[in-house]
Amino acid sequence: MSVQTDRLEELGRELGEAIAETPEYEAFEETKAAVEADDDVQEQIAEFNERRDHFMHARQMGNATEENLQRVQEAQEELHSMPKMAAYLDAQEELTERLEAVNEAISDPLAVDFGGEAGGCCHD
Repeated sequence: MSVQTDRLEELGRELGEAIAETPEYEAFEETKAAVEADDDVQEQIAEFNERRDHFMHARQMGNATEENLQRVQEAQEELHSMPKMAAYLDAQEELTERLEAVNEAISDPLAVDFGGEAGGCCHD
């Protein structure tokens, strides 16, 4: 490996460490841990996933109904209204916004969307 490649990888590690120290990432990790540790939230996640899976299966079989979709939406609304889940979703959104800003900072001098296109082969 060239010295330049080693330096770029070092900068990448430093960037990752810097991101991990941001308030947005710390809030994301804290709220994620709270969601994972809460049995009620986990139960609601399982219920949502079950309803969603049932709906997806019914849709694939051509048997999906508006009622099936409504059940999925209701489960999602219940899940998202739980305080710990709402805090997690807010933290996730704030982290995403921060990472998008970092992506733009990296992409600007490259004239390519680093996070969205740099790894891809062909885009229409």
